[in-house]
Amino acid sequence: MSKKRASPPIRHLWRIFSNLIIFLCVFLCLFAFVRLHFQSSTSTSPSYSALHDHDDHHFEGPPKIAFLFLVRKDLPLDFLWGAFFKNGDAANLSIYIHSEPRFVFDETTTSSAFFYGRQLINSIQVVWGESSMIMAERLLLEKALEDPANQRFILLSDSCIPLYDFSYIYNAVMSSPKSFVDSFININEDRYDPKMSPAIPEEKWRKGSQWIALVRRHAEIVVGDDIIFPVFREFCKRWPPTDLTKGRQILEIGFRFMFPWLTSLQNPHNCIPDEHYVPTLLAMSGLEDELEQRSLTYTLWNHSAMRNDTKSWHPITFDRDDASPQEIKKIKDINHVYYESENRTAQCTINSKLTPCFLFARKFTYGAAIRVLTMGLVGPYDILALSKATASKRKSKQYT
Repeated sequence: MSKKRASPPIRHLWRIFSNLIIFLCVFLCLFAFVRLHFQSSTSTSPSYSALHDHDDHHFEGPPKIAFLFLVRKDLPLDFLWGAFFKNGDAANLSIYIHSEPRFVFDETTTSSAFFYGRQLINSIQVVWGESSMIMAERLLLEKALEDPANQRFILLSDSCIPLYDFSYIYNAVMSSPKSFVDSFININEDRYDPKMSPAIPEEKWRKGSQWIALVRRHAEIVVGDDIIFPVFREFCKRWPPTDLTKGRQILEIGFRFMFPWLTSLQNPHNCIPDEHYVPTLLAMSGLEDELEQRSLTYTLWNHSAMRNDTKSWHPITFDRDDASPQEIKKIKDINHVYYESENRTAQCTINSKLTPCFLFARKFTYGAAIRVLTMGLVGPYDILALSKATASKRKSKQYT
């Protein structure tokens, strides 16, 4: 009686290996499809051509400053800004707010009527360290450019305060033909990704404060950019992406852990795009001679960590006790900026005239802002309105 021949072990192993390869190929195709679908569905870049349909640069009345608030949700210091705007001329200003999607500024969410209905209707969910931050800035600029009277564009956070009254700030900003953009060379933090070249050569890579003040022409360049922004969106990513669902985050982590040899080719690079995008874009555009290379917004950085550990640096928060007249005067008396990476000191000037460096400051708490208001920095204020705002703030805390 003849016996059946057993399959050789090598043939059995080859069959298993072939099935594994087929499974891996299918998995990679599905993964790539899901990733591309996700990226395309979340891509919402401004339409600059639509902007020019109604922007002819001709306007009646005085030129305006567009105050662009980039906030998480509400404006906790709205009472201070309300007093600031009230002491100015409404014809000289406009207000735009990028908040979380579907959040509305009305009598139930803000104590100042200046902010009623000023939120963008096309706002996006912003994630720190992602290109969504600069996408939100571009959306604010795009909306503000619809009004041809807007000639200056100042980006502010929800913790910013003005250091002077409206008249002083308006005259200072309008008197300069240049944009105020903190911009300096810094290649020591490993944020530049060589894969950005040749679109962004390393010698054009710049760093600076996110809080910018642009003239109209430069704002148009930021909104109209379709070359540099896509590079930032592709190469400046947090990993795992925080805007993914938990399931997709786990999938990405597992995929990179199982197949590091496949993912090393597209390893994400967290370059903190909001600190690099605008100064790099304007450097790429050959416009650095048209900049006052400094921010108008003061930030006090905590350098208590090891000197070389810049990742541990963070802005210091000003509480009520920190917002004394003496401390505010120190900020207002600053008239030069030192750039350590370039080993240079720059005097703060407007039209070659020495001037205070900062018109705004951050990060101020609610209590610190009340103290600033009562100091009279932004001009006269309504004590009754302040009392109502404070009572409303306390009431809202009881339900949060």
